[in-house]
This record gives sequence, structure tokens and C-alpha cells, in this order.
Amino acid sequence: MALIELDLAHAYGPDPRTDEDYALLPLKMAFRDGGAYALLGPSGCGKTTMLNIISGLLVPSQGTVRFDGRDVTRESPQQRNIAQVFQFPVIYDTMTVAQNLAFPLRNRKVPQAEIHQRVGRIAEMLELSGQLDHRAAGLSADQKQKISLGRGLVRSDVSAVLFDEPLTVIDPHLKWQLRRKLKQIHHELKLTLIYVTHDQVEALTFADEVVVMSRGRAVQKGTAADLFERPAHTFVGHFIGSPGMNFLPAQAVRGGVLVNEQPLAFQDGRRLPEGPVKLGIRPEYLRLGEPGDGRSLPARVSRVQDIGTYFLLSCELGEHTLKCRLGAEAAPPAVGDTVHLRLLDAHTCFYRDEQLVENMA
Repeated sequence: MALIELDLAHAYGPDPRTDEDYALLPLKMAFRDGGAYALLGPSGCGKTTMLNIISGLLVPSQGTVRFDGRDVTRESPQQRNIAQVFQFPVIYDTMTVAQNLAFPLRNRKVPQAEIHQRVGRIAEMLELSGQLDHRAAGLSADQKQKISLGRGLVRSDVSAVLFDEPLTVIDPHLKWQLRRKLKQIHHELKLTLIYVTHDQVEALTFADEVVVMSRGRAVQKGTAADLFERPAHTFVGHFIGSPGMNFLPAQAVRGGVLVNEQPLAFQDGRRLPEGPVKLGIRPEYLRLGEPGDGRSLPARVSRVQDIGTYFLLSCELGEHTLKCRLGAEAAPPAVGDTVHLRLLDAHTCFYRDEQLVENMA
């Protein structure tokens, strides 16, 4: 395993001049030895480019990649001692499950007793023990991808194991089982795992830390709680959560903000640099307030959805629609009712130029 440090940028074309010319904009980032990470973002955001640079399949057009302080920028995946699992199964159909799992170990001349032990342990973790003597050709796509996962995880000496959307071909009802298994395997084996996905549930349940990416930029790296509670960029607020964060244009003034030309007062000593901002608050934290409490504004209920475990309100405030989540035990308002939405509390965030504005107090 290794501490992986990136200080680089990448453009597929020559002489990049604008942000749009880069697949990966300049970044500095470190992945600690033994950590579990996810690279999360929509298609085309640069996450697979970053993964391929870490693995050695791609040389960055600028900068360096270091493993434990050693410059490996131009070294191959084999020289870096990387294991990689791809979106679709990469296995040998003519071999048995056991032979497939053992293949990376045999290539490295690992003693037979250790091969037997490692293959048995990984097979048990992935629930493949009953198929070890079966030829891979006759297995389902789910089972074949389990073999690919096992081949990536079977070696104990790798610098890191990289996963490029490995659960894409897995039947949806089995995905949660494999996510749980990967988490268990990481906990037991302490391998450095870096996992690419566009699925926030996969990322947030699997990883200790998540790197959220957009348009070639790593916009935030943090825990699931960091990304949910304090999105560093409006994109993170939109992308994380279902539904995402509510945003409203506002004007920061002394002691509070103006929203929809109405004053709201901070009651927690918060101070913001004066000027235009975006107010952001998640549906989970948008509460029903009281008229005249200094933190709430009136809005009209346009839709009420009974989700089962909660109610989701859509409320119109001027030209903007806000989502508000109420507990199942609440008595929801009716469509057309006026409610007062508490926009200011400890979870309210403010943004300028799409970046989080920190409290000046």
C-alpha cells in the first residue's frame, strides 16, 4: 500500500489555454495509505481520467504522481504495483473460479500454500466458495464481476486497488450486498481502495472520503457528513442529496440577509461579507416557522408528496420553488396553503461565485 500524491493537470490536446481545454484542471490531492475513497461525479467530469493517471494507464500532460514520495509519473501499472477492476468483467472463461482468483498470485510466484489461503479467504468474502471448481464461462454476469473484484483484491502487496464503476453490470438488488462486502473487505484487509462512480449512494456508503468532481475540477473532498452539511460549492449542494439543496438569491447586509426583498436576521452571531450571495438550505433542514420570527418567509404550497417515511412539500417563494421535507408524523399542509419557511438556522449555507462563504465572526 502507498500514500498517493497528485500534483497535476491533464489535457488530451496540445497547448491548452482555457478551462474547457482540460480534462483535469490543476489539482493537488493526497490519498492516504489504507483509505477508502470514491471519485464521484457525472459522466465526463474527469473521474476516470484521474483514475487512469493514478493507475499508470495515462501519463498526465502536466505535473507528477508520487507513491510514498517516489515519482512514478511515467511508470506502468505493473511498476506501480496497481490492481484495477473495470466496468465489465475481465476474466478467463476457460479457467475455473479458483484459477482466475489465483492468477495474479501465480504470476508473482507466490507460494502455493499462500495462494490457497488467499483465494479461500477472498472467495468466502465474496460468497464464491461454492463455485471455486466451476468454469467461469458458465457463470452469470454478476458472478463474473465478483471474480473480477476478487482478482483485484486477492493480492496483499498492492499499492492500491482501483475500481472503475465495477457494479454497473450487477443486478440492482445485488448492488447493496456487494457494496457492503467491499466495505467489509476494506475493513478487514486495510487495502487502499479508490472507487469511481456516478452513483452518490455507492460513493457515500463505500468511502471514508469522497472527491466530488465537475467539469474536470475536484470541487470538494470530504466525508459524507462534510458533503451533506457544508457543501463547499453549489454543485456539491445540487449533486448530493435527493432532492438536492435549495438555493435562493439573497443580499448579505449587516446582521442578516435580504431574501425576496424581505429582511431576515441572524440569531447565531453569524457575519457575512456584505453583497450578493446565494442562500442554500437542504430540504431536510427547511422547517415550518412562524410569521414574524425574523427567520421565516411566506410561501405557497404547490405540491404535497407522501413518500411513505416523510412528506415532501414543493413551495413557491416568488419565482423560486423550494423543497421541504416533513416527518411522516406531521400533519402536512394542503396544496394552496400559505406556510412560513424557516430559511435561517445553523445548517443554512451561503455562497458567492458558487463557493461557500465562511462566517466572519
